[in-house]
This record gives sequence, C-alpha cells and structure tokens, in this order.
Amino acid sequence: MIKIYPIQLPSISSGQLYKFETDNDIEYEVRFARKKDNILHVIIAFGVLNEEFEDDEYALTNKGDIFQVMNTICAIIKIYFSEHLHIRIFEFTGVSKPGKEQETSQRSLLYMRYLPRIFNNDWKVEKNGNNFIVKRLV
Repeated sequence: MIKIYPIQLPSISSGQLYKFETDNDIEYEVRFARKKDNILHVIIAFGVLNEEFEDDEYALTNKGDIFQVMNTICAIIKIYFSEHLHIRIFEFTGVSKPGKEQETSQRSLLYMRYLPRIFNNDWKVEKNGNNFIVKRLV
C-alpha cells in the first residue's frame, strides 16, 4: 500500500483548508471553495507552498513521491466529503503548458487515474480539456 502523508486538518471540521508535508519537506495545501451561485458545487485547488516554488504553486517538484502525494490528496478529498455530504459537484483543473491549453496535460491524465479512488459509480466525470467536473448522479 502506498503511503499517505500526515494531514493537517482545518481547525474546525467544516473548514476549507488542509495541508500536508512530504518526507522531502515539500508543503502542500488543498483548498476547497464553494461556488457563489451554487454552494453544493466545490472547486478543489492544490499546490506547493514552499518558497523555492513561490512563483509557481503548481510546480512539478520531481521528488519521486507523486504517488504518495496523490494518495494524500485523495484522502483529503474523502475527508472533506465526509464532512460535507450534500456536495453535488466537485471541480478541478489540471494545469496545462503555455500554448497547449486545449491538449490534455500529463498532470490531467494523472488526475484521471485517481478519480475512481475517490468517486464511485454514483458520480459522473465530465472532462473538458484539462477541466474536470464530477457530478453526483443520485
């Protein structure tokens, strides 16, 4: 089984900001934001917090721990969902390379591989380029 890093939970269970740190001292944050026009629609954003990646929170760290990072992000999304059972839509975007916005990025392909670990058959994934919307069917 692939390792999950220790997760720093929000100070209140309904909080929106989770953090974790890898064995390579890379800090990540996972943030959930509700859409103004639909509080049951949540946008998920995650990125690196370390100063060395200050100009690009979506930087590739290349520390050899991508599977642990992704498993930790999956665990965080599951925790968030367990505290917000009425959410109907989750949305996130895989960052694309400049000039290749319409192509599916390697990062987006990676995200797609992890979606079944989070969402079961009660959810439908809609993909548009590097944007993913996961909707509850029931």
